[in-house]
Amino acid sequence: MGLPICATCGTQYAEAREDCPICEDERQWVPRDGQQWTDLDAVRAEHQAVLREEGGVLGIGCEPKFAIGQRALLVRTEAGNVLWDCTAYLDDEIVSAINGLGGLIGIAISHPHYYTTMVEWARAFDAPIHLHESDSQWVGRPDPAVRSWRGTTNEIAPGLTLINLGVHFAGGTVLHHATGEGSLFTGDIVQVIPDRTHVGFMYSYPNLIPERPSVVRRTADILDGWTFDSLYGAWWDTVIPTDAHEIVQRSAARYLRFVRD
Repeated sequence: MGLPICATCGTQYAEAREDCPICEDERQWVPRDGQQWTDLDAVRAEHQAVLREEGGVLGIGCEPKFAIGQRALLVRTEAGNVLWDCTAYLDDEIVSAINGLGGLIGIAISHPHYYTTMVEWARAFDAPIHLHESDSQWVGRPDPAVRSWRGTTNEIAPGLTLINLGVHFAGGTVLHHATGEGSLFTGDIVQVIPDRTHVGFMYSYPNLIPERPSVVRRTADILDGWTFDSLYGAWWDTVIPTDAHEIVQRSAARYLRFVRD
């Protein structure tokens, strides 16, 4: 068996173990029948790559769904391509497709639930991984490719800036792309809801634990200073094509109204 991957969250670890700390945390969950393990070869044998454009951005995932089921996004800039968030599934088709578009100059991930097989990706593309230092304890497979950053913002390429909001995890981060009217890539740090008229802010999604009001207030204040019209969430089809800045501010205000005594 190759390096173990948690079948519930998709995190790859450096060595065999019985527990998955990410799933045992109150923001995730362990199945009732116990922890299950797989490896990348087994995942490849049971799934296939999915690559498709969403709002002008290439989405990368697999079918059937594996683990949490998020898809990665290829953010293209004049300086090079950055992979936003990560999916556990990686195969030769994906590597070939991304290399055909110029490869990667970096990988940036919103929070630990999407760390998955990030080291496999880093080695496949010889690219650094940008993670906020507040979440360093959750790295399951340490590697020289992991580059921790601190503070509120980190420009990883011209016009491409990581913003630490602290939603969901202390290191919870979004990515701002200053192109056109601006785009914000959020994973589920800022969660796109089904009707696309609002977004959500949660400490735990599966366990329905709301985010602290002070964190949401800080998030609204920080994002009010950034220009963005579109917003890309964590799963397929979770794209807000326009008015995203107003939607985020309106959603934060609604959230804060409802969490008051």
